[in-house]
Amino acid sequence: MMVENQSSALDFILLGITGQQEQEYYFFILLLFIYPITLIGNLLIILAIHSDARLHNPMYFFLANLSLVDVIFSSVTIPKMLANQLLGNKAISFGGCLTQMYFILALGNTDSYILAVMAYDRAVAISRPLHYTTVVSPKSCVLLVVGSWVIGNANALPQTLLTASLSFCGNQGVTNFYCDPASLLKLSCSDIHFNVTVMYLGVSVFCMPLLFIIISYVRVFSTVLRVPSTKGVFKAFSTCGSHLTVVSLYYGTVMGMYFRPLTTYSLKDAVITVMYIAVTPMLNPFIYTLRNRDMKAALRKVFSKRIFSSPM
Repeated sequence: MMVENQSSALDFILLGITGQQEQEYYFFILLLFIYPITLIGNLLIILAIHSDARLHNPMYFFLANLSLVDVIFSSVTIPKMLANQLLGNKAISFGGCLTQMYFILALGNTDSYILAVMAYDRAVAISRPLHYTTVVSPKSCVLLVVGSWVIGNANALPQTLLTASLSFCGNQGVTNFYCDPASLLKLSCSDIHFNVTVMYLGVSVFCMPLLFIIISYVRVFSTVLRVPSTKGVFKAFSTCGSHLTVVSLYYGTVMGMYFRPLTTYSLKDAVITVMYIAVTPMLNPFIYTLRNRDMKAALRKVFSKRIFSSPM
């Protein structure tokens, strides 16, 4: 009980992205630039999909949910880092640290499963077009998204509770700008072997959708390559290209973060972390809209409505 009380009253120090003051300043400027773009880009995606009836279909429903997750995901970490840098106070309470860790894990997992759901949607649309409306019905769309949120939260909960049960002593400096599980485990003076095992099991659950995405696209490509029309092949690849770009960027940074020894943290790791936490959520709206005529038309419609409805 004494250990629990000591832990709950503990403050951690978020040392920042690199721990070097000059480098921290450049990362601060970068994130100050990235965060508003992330919010505006993803919120515009949600608004455009909501306001344009032509986009009320499963593919854009999943995209709107992905954008919502990205908005919350970025907001869990970046504002705290910016505030810490401005105020010169890098402390975060034990409860605040666990809360941040929980949401990072839950939202990261949810993001992963929504990407898998989007791959499933494309696979059904291309390989079973005649059955698409019955297989990917409005009810199944809601269930798939709710299931993604449930799995994300279920995977985050045990890791957070196990971290909460650890005792921390001595150095409380977290070698990152947010409370990530690996950095917290290094600070504990308890036996962390079980926690490490659970963490890597969590990473396995997180990466399971990647296998499903690969299977979905094997099916997509096997179907597309049987299509005699070059135009049909190009259309199918252009539809899936944006999603594959996001998947590659997302899982590439995650693997760079977690498939490394817990004892190491370098500038390369810091850059990968920023890519995962900040850059990927910012790029998603651009990746999905630049080559999508329907999304560009919906965004133009949103802007034209705002311009002509605004008071002179």
